[in-house]
Amino acid sequence: MKALVTGGGGFLGRGIVNALLARGDQVSVLARGHYPDLEQAGARCLRADITDAQAVAQAMAGQEVVLHGAAKAGDGGSFDSYYRPNVLGTRTLLQAAVQAGVRGFVHTSTPSVVIDTGAAQPWWRAWSHPGEGIQAGTTDLPYAKDCTSFYSRTKAMGEMIALAAGRDEHSELAVTALRPHLIWGPGDTQLIPRLIKRARQGRLRLVGDGTNVVDTTYIDDAVAAHLCAADALSGFGRAAASSGQVYFISSGDPQPLATVINSALAAAGLPPENRQLPFSVAYAAGAVAEAACHTWRHLTGREVEPLMSRFLARQLATSHWFDIEPAHHDLGYHPDYTVAEGMKELALWLARSPAPASKPYLIRP
Repeated sequence: MKALVTGGGGFLGRGIVNALLARGDQVSVLARGHYPDLEQAGARCLRADITDAQAVAQAMAGQEVVLHGAAKAGDGGSFDSYYRPNVLGTRTLLQAAVQAGVRGFVHTSTPSVVIDTGAAQPWWRAWSHPGEGIQAGTTDLPYAKDCTSFYSRTKAMGEMIALAAGRDEHSELAVTALRPHLIWGPGDTQLIPRLIKRARQGRLRLVGDGTNVVDTTYIDDAVAAHLCAADALSGFGRAAASSGQVYFISSGDPQPLATVINSALAAAGLPPENRQLPFSVAYAAGAVAEAACHTWRHLTGREVEPLMSRFLARQLATSHWFDIEPAHHDLGYHPDYTVAEGMKELALWLARSPAPASKPYLIRP
């Protein structure tokens, strides 16, 4: 299979690229960075912005499947800085894929697109109660209507464009969207390094009591889901049952958030964290931090990510886990790692690299 991977230099993207290469596929990577290690592994690397229509068209030529994971994530930056890659970039890739006769397009989305932040509620309600969260969420959940996160809003817009393309009867392009939740594991440059860093600095707290149940996705399971989706589309094209559909992806092992956090700390050789921060305090701190970062950006032109945001406070205080049976049924996706099994692999990796570097933006999926 000839596959184009966008965002191939990221945590998930690297996993996808290496897995495709390992099974003998021809892989091209479209990203803004330069990755000599991927070239040495056998990938063809192209440096370009995904909003550059000419460069995207050149990268798309001769491809059979696209796995689109490039995105701007986090809570720092203007709306336009998210809109360009997450919406315009997705549209540019889809248009080029149709023109190039690509058979399948796997769009990496996020469960964040269905998580409200309570912004439309009266302020005293939004600040005092985190909400009920999502338990065994299914794909008929509506998109969030009162989300303060530019990332989530633009990812929802990009996902809608992708699914519409997959349902277009005048196009031969088959499109599937995946919503992997909280990807972690060896090689992580986002969740785990930040967690460890804050714990070592003494700045880590549970928002609420930590009993809220959340889904997570071990990196190998996230990669496997993308390959399952790509194979389904490349083999059947528009006839694939998954064309025009969206699927939640996780390791199928929802756990209390405190359990996940403290298991990761234990894997790093750190003591458990039991100190708690009331949701109202975290939400208020998030609102203040967002305002401060917004002011800083306008004064200096530089982006900075808040340590807390209203969106993050609500995510840390509520349950959010999802039904992955449709991915099993339509894509043949079977997660291989429980949280406990993944933590064993994480501990081995951390033992080899006890201070992994973190990147400036948090990946939400």
